[in-house]
Amino acid sequence: MILIGQYDSSFTRRIGIALTLYGLPFEHRPWSIFGDAEKLRPFNPLLRVPTLVLEDGTVLVEVFPILDHLDRQVPVARRLFPEDGPARTAAMRIAALSSGLADMMVVLFYLIHLQREPSALLVERRTAQIRDTLALLERECAALPGTYWSGSNIGHADIAVAATLTHLGAALPEIANLRAFPALSRFTAALEALPVFKAIAQSFIPPA
Repeated sequence: MILIGQYDSSFTRRIGIALTLYGLPFEHRPWSIFGDAEKLRPFNPLLRVPTLVLEDGTVLVEVFPILDHLDRQVPVARRLFPEDGPARTAAMRIAALSSGLADMMVVLFYLIHLQREPSALLVERRTAQIRDTLALLERECAALPGTYWSGSNIGHADIAVAATLTHLGAALPEIANLRAFPALSRFTAALEALPVFKAIAQSFIPPA
């Protein structure tokens, strides 16, 4: 398999971490959607990452279809989303909130840094969406009975939260002061200390 995208994208990083935890071999091509757009275009005309090229040449795009495919490559007991029932719904919900948070962060970053006259209304709205979602995740993180959202073992929901918050803190520290969310900060620091998070990592490179 070939994973396309830089690890400063929380979406791409989530896939790299999952592949590593599963022990699935892959080649990483750290292409930027800006500087390497022409390389990416033949694989994904949306020019989005992550993009995963399977052994047979099939190209998967967007994080949830990719994670669904990867989960089906390993035994049920090793999958990072619960297989079914309320536990799966709960984990998917947290992962989706994290994905939405990352989406809002990217939109807000582009508004602030890539537009000459960003809409004050849109900046205010996106900022509120980010902070309100952080507040929700903070409350739920503080109430976790154990280390992880899905029980005693790390799962996709946990990876999504930590990768997204690291990305957010690097890209928009002036908007999302993570010190205001102590439970999430402790949670993210604990995951970032894991070997797989240290191995699948990259400093944030602002798009230009």
